[in-house]
Amino acid sequence: MRHNHGVCFVSGAAGVLVGHPFDTVKVRLQVQNVEKPLYRGTFHCFQSIIKQESAFGLYKGIGSPMMGLTFINALVFGVQGNTLRALGKDTPLNQFLAGSAAGAIQCIICCPMELAKTRMQLQGTGEYKLKTKNYKNSLDCLIKIYRKEGLRGINRGMVSTFIRETPSFGFYFLTYDCMTRYLGCEAEDSYVIPKLLFSGGMSGIVSWLSTYPMDVIKSRLQADGVGGVTQYKGILDCVRKSYHEEGWRVFTRGLTSTLLRAFPVNAATFATVTVFLMYMRSEDNLRECEPGPVIQQPSSL
Repeated sequence: MRHNHGVCFVSGAAGVLVGHPFDTVKVRLQVQNVEKPLYRGTFHCFQSIIKQESAFGLYKGIGSPMMGLTFINALVFGVQGNTLRALGKDTPLNQFLAGSAAGAIQCIICCPMELAKTRMQLQGTGEYKLKTKNYKNSLDCLIKIYRKEGLRGINRGMVSTFIRETPSFGFYFLTYDCMTRYLGCEAEDSYVIPKLLFSGGMSGIVSWLSTYPMDVIKSRLQADGVGGVTQYKGILDCVRKSYHEEGWRVFTRGLTSTLLRAFPVNAATFATVTVFLMYMRSEDNLRECEPGPVIQQPSSL
């Protein structure tokens, strides 16, 4: 079990360190005021943050995903694997259902974590050195939100997170399963690592594309009220107002940054977990002297 948690942390930490700057850009683009936009696009946003807030500005809010990644990765792969076994047969539909179950359950951790991350990412937008900080760090952010708004406050955006994560994780695991089967990812294959990386990267892209408009809504709801003014009454109100003010393009805000991040982060995560499981299974086989296939999908974690 310790090994499982360790590989979840290593794979997740690498993904967060690589992907967090892209996530910061995504959130800034998703919630910026359309009448007074600070950023013209993905690369302008990158340049502006570095120029105005230093490179550390890209890593605002990183503490939150770092704190939660071990639990989330262990929960996701564990629930997916157990659900798949409970369903009894490894079929594409069951892969989707197992992934969806994992996505739904991890919302309990994911929603408060992303709320803190979003609030930290938006703190001091455009300032090189913050004169005053509302939040010292992600934990301080959650504590202050809880004191002011209670449990409802730290779970702001829970419904939109649930709507986003449930089908997204279904497509995540379904795509990975289909890709690895199609590419023939066998342990003895000399190209198994590139194949696993490609499969993981494509899984990330498909999962994000499947529910991206809801991610925009979730970010807006979690950022709502930061300046002291609340704009949205709920999901439908946010959808209606966003579309009315900015048209359909609003639902693709920050997509370029997200896709640039999705491939390397998910490639690293899936490949690390799968290779670890292949190694652990081969060790077990050697100890037990039992012949059989070494390769296993992440569903076994």
